[in-house]
Amino acid sequence: MADPREEAEPLLSRTRGGSSGRNCPAGASACHSVQVGPGAAARRDLCLDQAVVFIEDAIQYRSINHRVDARSLWLYRWYYSSPSQWILSLTIFLILALAFIETPSSLTSTSDVRYRPAPWEPPCGLTEGVEALCLLVFAADVSMKSYLVGAQFRKNPWLLAYLVVLVVSLVDWIVSLSLVCQEPVRVRRLLRPFFLMQNSSMMKKTLKCIRWSLPEMASVGLLLAVHLCLFTTFGMLLFTGEKDGGQDKERLTYFRNLPQALTSLLVLLTTANNPDVMIPAYSKNRAYAIFFIAFTLIGSLFLMNLLTAIIYNQFRGYLMKSLQTSLLRRRLGTRAAYKVLSSMTAEGEAHPEGVGVKPQDFLQVLQKVQLDSDHKQAITEKLHSCSGDLLSADEFQKLFEEFDKRVIKEHPPRPEYQSPFLQSAQFLFGHHYFDYLGNLMALGNLVTICVFLVLDADVLPEDRDDFLLGILNCIFILYYLLEMLLKVFALGPQGYLAYSSNVFDGLLTIVLLVLEISTLAVYRFPHPGWKPEMRGLLSLWDMTRLVNLLIVFRFLRIIPSMKLMAVVASTILDLIKNMRAFGGILLVVYYVFAVIGIILFQGVVVAPGNSSLAPDNGSAPCGSFEQLEYWANNFDDFAAALVTLWNVMVVNNWQVFLDAFRRYAGPWSKVYFVLWWLVSSVIWVNLFLALILENFLHKWDRRSHLQSLTGDLAATSEMTVELLFRDVLEEPTEEELMEKLSHHPHMQLCR
Repeated sequence: MADPREEAEPLLSRTRGGSSGRNCPAGASACHSVQVGPGAAARRDLCLDQAVVFIEDAIQYRSINHRVDARSLWLYRWYYSSPSQWILSLTIFLILALAFIETPSSLTSTSDVRYRPAPWEPPCGLTEGVEALCLLVFAADVSMKSYLVGAQFRKNPWLLAYLVVLVVSLVDWIVSLSLVCQEPVRVRRLLRPFFLMQNSSMMKKTLKCIRWSLPEMASVGLLLAVHLCLFTTFGMLLFTGEKDGGQDKERLTYFRNLPQALTSLLVLLTTANNPDVMIPAYSKNRAYAIFFIAFTLIGSLFLMNLLTAIIYNQFRGYLMKSLQTSLLRRRLGTRAAYKVLSSMTAEGEAHPEGVGVKPQDFLQVLQKVQLDSDHKQAITEKLHSCSGDLLSADEFQKLFEEFDKRVIKEHPPRPEYQSPFLQSAQFLFGHHYFDYLGNLMALGNLVTICVFLVLDADVLPEDRDDFLLGILNCIFILYYLLEMLLKVFALGPQGYLAYSSNVFDGLLTIVLLVLEISTLAVYRFPHPGWKPEMRGLLSLWDMTRLVNLLIVFRFLRIIPSMKLMAVVASTILDLIKNMRAFGGILLVVYYVFAVIGIILFQGVVVAPGNSSLAPDNGSAPCGSFEQLEYWANNFDDFAAALVTLWNVMVVNNWQVFLDAFRRYAGPWSKVYFVLWWLVSSVIWVNLFLALILENFLHKWDRRSHLQSLTGDLAATSEMTVELLFRDVLEEPTEEELMEKLSHHPHMQLCR
């Protein structure tokens, strides 16, 4: 089980239970600390099972700090099996998704308060029943984790918090049923994102890094606050003239009072209301522009970018620290597996320190490990290349270097044709120049679509003549079909499907062919003035749009053909995979703020005409919430709250939201939106930018270096992030590994 203190403290705590504090006698086995029966066969099976679990821990970068008796090992493997983890992930998804169905329900076609129908509300007990099942799963989960870590449960803050959240959620659930689901606030909704966080060790690491960055961010935030207050005071003093119409308009519009002045300059800090905020004064005297330009230069261009630089400096090396921790975990897992397997060989030997691991024992363990067959085969082949009857610690460790490599499957052999003509055709259509021709045809198809979009921009869909475009699409789709068949001929069916780009092409080609045949069957062959009436589910224009969309999407096939673009695209994809935990943090923040927004602002935005606070569009000031028709941005349900928070996070026109909710809910509503801006736009976006820069720069530099060494871009793209940075990571020493293993709380090892 992952210890949340893994980066601040050693991976394995020095606290040990039982007799693990004793020095072992010579020849003591790692398996002897668990009583499994008097037979040597039982001890051997236990050692094999321990080695299997330790190797699986190393593969998944898990901590080995858990129970290792026979029953616990079985429970541990079952807990981390695919079905068990799938059930847990599904449970987390269900309990988070309940927010869309619970009252207030998001099951309407629109969130616009003018057109939104009455949503379907689930009966009392329906969502509560689903939630009860989820809480039962979480109770089983925390019980299992607590048992597996043993006495260290009391020292694990995440497990203790897990238990507290479960108890509070259960109490709140009981209160809901006792009040027939009419309670004003459901506290457990705010706690649901915790179930997502506690299940991800990477999210815990990310939270820890954010916590480390907060003091430096707070120092810049204090500078921003001082800067804002000073310029607010200057503005209040400058724009107080009564004779100058420009000054008076500026004062009445943006500097009427201290809260309004603070809000105006805070929004200007994000440049959302620039240049609107300075136009009234600037129109009368150009000297007033100095005030606003100075504020923007110091705040937006200097302090905000300084904040990004400080956060980036804090995150420099964050990826390296994470990879270093992962490397240590892997080495600990494999070293523990070697220790227990060598203890089997050492049993009965006079000098156990000189023995190693028998290859047949390792093969027996490898067959039980949950690992794909390709990696198993690669490790087995490497094992057969080792000389000697016993594997040393170094040889044992080198076997697991295959974990870091993505196994490159060999493509199936091409069909062999006897005819010289067929052989020439196979060479021609299997050459990469044939792919270039296909890319050229795809580009031509895209250009024709763009030309017709420009020519028909001012023509209504029912008045368009799609004859020429229909003919061209038919020709291009026939070429795509011919290209697919020729590639299948040259590479063979299995060889064609071995390339992901071919699968992408073939799938879209088949879909395009089916759509084209359906269009011809329903609307006949294109002819001049081809504008038939709608038949079936889709009109001719809808069918044409769908075909064009798929053709544009198919154009993405050119990415693998362009080396520079392929490197950038693959790097971005790897970054997305490695930053899922960071996205999870954003999901948690969105969820919590959306629930709080529903509690605070549900129902405050009313349709025009239903309240004196909601004037008609004709009488609303220009640029206001009502005049811009932002009625769909509200907190009346969970889905609408998420979209509203997104619009505020982008900070484009977010002053409109501040003004509207000030009028509808009160001036205190600004606190909520400013806090959301700080958390999302200032902290999270800057952290995200810093992490992207750190990952991308390191990954790009390492790719370029490895490519210059190997001369093969494909070889560099087949490496995991761990292997890509392996040469800059520090290998744990033998003494460090043995020290940590000797302090394992559930297994007795010799010191």
